[in-house]
Amino acid sequence: MNDLFLRACHLRPPQPAFPDGYSVIASEGGANTLHGLDALMDFGILRLRGGQEHREACRKETLLVLLSGQARVKVGATDETVSRRSLFDEGPYAVHVGDRGEFSVTAGRGGCEWAFIRTQNPRKLKPRLYRNDEFTSEDRGAGLVQGACRRIVRTIFDYSTRPDSNLVVGEVVNFPGRWSSYPPHHHPQPEIYHYRFTLPQGYGHAELGDSVFKVGNGDTMLIPGGLDHAQVSAPGYGMYYLWVVRHLPRRPYKGFTFTPEHRWLLDPKKQGWQPGIEKETKA
Repeated sequence: MNDLFLRACHLRPPQPAFPDGYSVIASEGGANTLHGLDALMDFGILRLRGGQEHREACRKETLLVLLSGQARVKVGATDETVSRRSLFDEGPYAVHVGDRGEFSVTAGRGGCEWAFIRTQNPRKLKPRLYRNDEFTSEDRGAGLVQGACRRIVRTIFDYSTRPDSNLVVGEVVNFPGRWSSYPPHHHPQPEIYHYRFTLPQGYGHAELGDSVFKVGNGDTMLIPGGLDHAQVSAPGYGMYYLWVVRHLPRRPYKGFTFTPEHRWLLDPKKQGWQPGIEKETKA
């Protein structure tokens, strides 16, 4: 695995912020394929000022996840106003439309920001709005390795609930100073992570196999199939990431494989070494 390939996996946002309109981050079959990397998805950020509308007749399976702000959503028979003030404390709204489907989003007074995913899928999908009380939420990692990998995992939909989709999508709320996507695991399907932090200067580290990347607010990682991809947030900074997995032909994503040498971390009876700080300071 060469350096160009690895550098192509780490995509940084424009500075000082994403501009209004649609910002392309990754494209299916785009520039990254020159380095042998293709996530099989288009990914970008859509920002609208108050009153602006984005209307689209889709040519691919299309998914939008609300990151912030308020918007009026029209999709299928639904016409509803949605809002999100916090990625960390509130659940997601998502718009899901198939090829040849249509939708529109109109920003409320303060504007809105959406993560935008597209991928090829010839199946006819029922257009719908996923509301912020419809996702599943899991307190994952509680009771393991002294709480060092406890995090919140939200799943918007997966193969069991939306088998006609070519995507699996959700969010992770990574507590400050703790790990997620842990113990290390991998799967053959490509994946995208998009990061936000509780403070703009927040940061964390993302593993890709034996390589480690410092990730910041607005960064995106393209995760090739087969590589372990554990994550950790710096102390003091909560880390959020949107995750999207792309099914492979005849190999839908149904779960991941833990790296064998780290499977012992799943046993709550094995908490790992604990420092004897109190004993040392008393001595």
